[in-house]
Amino acid sequence: MSDLVRDGAQRIIKQAVQAELDAFLQAHTDRDGAGRREVVRNGYQPERDVLTGVGPVSVALPKTRDRAGRGRRFSSALLPPYLKKTRRLESVLPWLYLKGVSTNDFDEALKALFGESVKGLSASTISRLKVGWEHEYDTFRERDWRGHEMVYLWADGIYVNVRAAERRCVLVVIGCDSHGRKHFLAIEDGFRESTESWKALLLSLRDRGVTVAPKLAVGDGAMGFWAALAEVYPKTAVQRCWVHKTANVLDKLPQRIQPQAKGHLHEIWQADTRHHAEQAFDRFVATYDDKYPKATACLQKDRAELLAFYDFPAAHWRHLRTSNPIESTFATIRLRTAATRNCVSAKSGLALVHQLAMSAQKRWRRLRGFKQLADVINGVQFIDGIDERQLSRKAA
Repeated sequence: MSDLVRDGAQRIIKQAVQAELDAFLQAHTDRDGAGRREVVRNGYQPERDVLTGVGPVSVALPKTRDRAGRGRRFSSALLPPYLKKTRRLESVLPWLYLKGVSTNDFDEALKALFGESVKGLSASTISRLKVGWEHEYDTFRERDWRGHEMVYLWADGIYVNVRAAERRCVLVVIGCDSHGRKHFLAIEDGFRESTESWKALLLSLRDRGVTVAPKLAVGDGAMGFWAALAEVYPKTAVQRCWVHKTANVLDKLPQRIQPQAKGHLHEIWQADTRHHAEQAFDRFVATYDDKYPKATACLQKDRAELLAFYDFPAAHWRHLRTSNPIESTFATIRLRTAATRNCVSAKSGLALVHQLAMSAQKRWRRLRGFKQLADVINGVQFIDGIDERQLSRKAA
């Protein structure tokens, strides 16, 4: 079965490279004085193995010749020069290390995943990769964001275990720019999500180009972040994460009624208008306040912050009601690093988390309804997710 899959991968790669070559030749159809094509096929480069998720695949890259001597040469985007491993394998390496696999055990682990033909991944190779990861992380921390106006922010603190059973907090911020593209803005070491740690992070972002206050920030109940946000970006609106709030409220209710209460909470944030959400909110309080005042108090203290998303485009609600962009990315990282001799240090741990984050970021899609971000930036008012100008035209 593995051989069949590998053969299929080889055919697909060959077809894709051929398509790239055909497009290249089609773009260079110039002819010389004798009517001959100036750019022509010229055999193949030496065959080489590329390590993929299904094992090593042999590939031979086509070559071209420019008879006019103008330096036009075919180059494959799928198989760039010197490619030895696919990106999937590169992303597996930090996962293994972060999960506690020691450098010396990588060979056995990779053989189990990719077969017996894994080569070039010795302990020294992994060590060199780690140095490269740390350099990439340092570069990430200094990136200049001038020219990228961030409309929305998502923030959260991710706790992981490191060497000597030390539990560290990683402060994570994701931003959505005016084109609807999400970016990791910060992955920093923090101290229990303190105001000082968050303030230092936000000030760093401001110094690196995030000078215009985002329109909305989404996060959980960590008071440190909100206090810091009020100091650095006082004009940014606040949206509390409904996933975190739901968990906090249900934790204050008996387990037997939690499924019912969860349904009532969903009626609030899934309501189509703020008015209906307010009604569902009041029903929840009236239903549970007498017997479970701690649960209703937990919900009511953030009432305005929980319903802030109604002042933004309805197409954006699914992105703004929770801190899911961070939670979904880090779901398999949170609390996964066991406190053993193989665990990473704080320095290398942040570099590895950065690698995993960058790998996840490549698969992100643009914000749904991203064209309405221009209206948000320009201060257009939205009522229950609808542009007030549309409401005015309907009323007229």
